[in-house]
Amino acid sequence: MIELAGIIVLGILAQWVAWKFKIPAILPLILIGLLVGPIAATFLSKDGAKWIEPIWNGTNGLFPGDGLFYFVSLAISIILFEGGLTLKRSEIKHVGPVITKLITLGSVITFFGAGVLAHFIFGLSWEISFLFSALIIVTGPTVITPILRNIPLKKDVSTVLKWEGILIDPIGALVAVLVFEFISVEGSTGFTKMALIEFGKIVFFGTIIGFAFARALAFAINKKFIPHYLLNVVSLSTVLLVFVESEILAHESGLLAVVVMGMVLGNRKLENLKELLYFKESLSVLLISILFILLAANINMDDLMLLYRWETALLFTVVVFIIRPLSVFLCTMGSKLKFNEKLFISWVGPRGIVAAGIASLFGSKLIKQGVSGAEYITPLVFMIVLGTVLLNATTARVFAKVVGVFLKRSEGILIIGASQVSRLIGRYLEDNGRHVVLIDSNQNNIMLAHELGLEALNTDIYSETLDDNIELNDVGFLMALTGSADINEYAINKFSDQFGENGSFRLISVDEMNDPEHNPKEGLFSHTDDFIMLTEVARNYPKINEIEIKNRAHYEELIEITNNDRYRIPLLVKDKKGVLEIISSYNTAISKVEKGYKLVYLGKPFET
Repeated sequence: MIELAGIIVLGILAQWVAWKFKIPAILPLILIGLLVGPIAATFLSKDGAKWIEPIWNGTNGLFPGDGLFYFVSLAISIILFEGGLTLKRSEIKHVGPVITKLITLGSVITFFGAGVLAHFIFGLSWEISFLFSALIIVTGPTVITPILRNIPLKKDVSTVLKWEGILIDPIGALVAVLVFEFISVEGSTGFTKMALIEFGKIVFFGTIIGFAFARALAFAINKKFIPHYLLNVVSLSTVLLVFVESEILAHESGLLAVVVMGMVLGNRKLENLKELLYFKESLSVLLISILFILLAANINMDDLMLLYRWETALLFTVVVFIIRPLSVFLCTMGSKLKFNEKLFISWVGPRGIVAAGIASLFGSKLIKQGVSGAEYITPLVFMIVLGTVLLNATTARVFAKVVGVFLKRSEGILIIGASQVSRLIGRYLEDNGRHVVLIDSNQNNIMLAHELGLEALNTDIYSETLDDNIELNDVGFLMALTGSADINEYAINKFSDQFGENGSFRLISVDEMNDPEHNPKEGLFSHTDDFIMLTEVARNYPKINEIEIKNRAHYEELIEITNNDRYRIPLLVKDKKGVLEIISSYNTAISKVEKGYKLVYLGKPFET
């Protein structure tokens, strides 16, 4: 009881430490696992016992027999299902061919490159070498996201890394499962007809069962066959059922089945999808915390001593500093990414929970089967996981600055509210080279924004989802444009530090409009126009216009005209180079205006 409670407490503590110091949680989790496991047994315990013993050995331990590996399998299935839920077709199709190449050609390069290295450097059999290489294909969003969240990068770079991490998880898991199946079916005698049949069964049953159960669960949710208070637990039990049923029909097909199930559900129209996703995210955090401590604690000092040789450093160096960059540069040939951006993507490639979990699971199974060299699988993969996380967590920010991909000034704009006014302004800003993201809880507004080609998120500002969204790490301006003065003010108070480092603005309220002497600092556009006025003008004149400014006096004259004309509202000033500056309700905040600049406004065109 003490051990089980200790794992949960230590796991959540590690998650808090990771949040506090802005590092991937996997790092403190593995270190804690090693401390309470092999390190405690070797250096801290008088009787040589681990403080936490994952496998029952007759006197202590948490899981008897294969219980630990059953728990690992079920936990990984839930984590992969949660990952599948986050994959949206609409987002994937916009990330470009680089992502496709990284998860296909990049996987092939890593698979064969690392496999050949493991064979010749460590003298492992080809089968074990390629199992190792299959396991380190994956990177993992749970590791990459905390790193990228704290580094302001160009959107293309962060998007490539984010989606590579999400999409490559199930691919790496599937490849590892297939290689394991080859080894299990025929031992070390080769890839035979029987192994190919097993491969076909894995793909067939995993895909069919995952797809069928996803459609059935979506149907049950939409038809209200499941009461709201049982929704999360029914979904969880369905995931476990899918995993087990698929495993019964085709051994090792369960992981593929739950990934397919998650992807299908994530792309269905479900009223409660967000709630389901929040529950799975919380559960995944808990499971990841428990898993990493258990798996690290299960390693013995003898396993670690297998790596106490110069070949380990050589393998790590070549995998991280040669194979990863080779893969990235080949996959990004012909893309719009610059050399320094490719270099940064090459540098960031940490491995995560799927690699560690499956390695521990498969390594132990192969050891029991007596497969030669299987004892190297778990420690080698853990070495890659811990080494890459430690390297990237400590150097990614510095490396981004060194190679010049670190954004010194975040020019992206987050617009709260996706009404017609927001969409018009957002489209103009996008057309003028600014990265714009709109958020709204109204699905219809989001749909209309997408039709205009705008990036828009269906969420509300009271949720915590924006805090973890790395797509917003280049945002430095905040504009609150909703019809609610309370929401606008809340948005400024909550997100100014995170998304408004270069400027946070909101529409003035009706009361403020009627009391110009108390014009708020963060007031937006003018002191004579609130949301109702903007909406009316946008309905009558749905176009953003420009007029050239002759000098400062002319600019002030134009502003005065717009203040007295309800159908003209000033928005921005564009300089000669096309750089845009947001007009505040003070108007005088624009420090420099000269001939050749343009006033950008909404409403009735000026006569020229």
